[in-house]
Amino acid sequence: MKKYLLLFAVFFFSMAMSAQSARSFLLNVYGGYTFSDEVDFESSYARVEDGFEYGVGLEYFFIENQSIELKYNRLDTHMPLYTNTLTPIDGVPPGTQLNAGDDKGAINYILVDYTYYFGSSSSKALPFLGAGAGISILETPRSGNGTYFAWEIKAGVKVKTSSPLSINLHAYLQSMSAAVGYDYYWDYYWGPVAVTDYASTFQFGLGASLSYDFSK
Repeated sequence: MKKYLLLFAVFFFSMAMSAQSARSFLLNVYGGYTFSDEVDFESSYARVEDGFEYGVGLEYFFIENQSIELKYNRLDTHMPLYTNTLTPIDGVPPGTQLNAGDDKGAINYILVDYTYYFGSSSSKALPFLGAGAGISILETPRSGNGTYFAWEIKAGVKVKTSSPLSINLHAYLQSMSAAVGYDYYWDYYWGPVAVTDYASTFQFGLGASLSYDFSK
């Protein structure tokens, strides 16, 4: 986890130094509320509880109304794991939390986003749509850290002011996917075939960001 944050910090500060000369970058500080989701496994299910998500990003406008952004967001949450079978597993009744008192964790998102803003640069309010992809770093007390594929989509509006500051109000959907085992199928020619089984989270959130425009 530390090496990813170090790489992000090095890239972030190098881009920030470039921004002072190129004056084409925005610094974004994020805050939002991310809602819970449930992930089903074969004999259990886990919940990723809702919580406050925060982060920072550096956005570059390569065209007047289009940008790319490197950003880091973190969600501190609880991830209880429950049995979901109709019969007990090793004497554990169905619906029992398997990690009681040890379910605190976090999800770190490192994403590259593309955003399209509707309207002209002179507009005070600019609706936007965006999407991004990258990695998520899952922190759990029992299994340590794991790195997985992640993506997001977002929509909102940017509200400009007469100063270098602006406010983005947005909704977002974030997801990460991890391999959790194999499903086996019978093929007439090949015999038993193992296919990797994936579990994914889908978390909706509402948030805002405060932006500073280096060009003003």
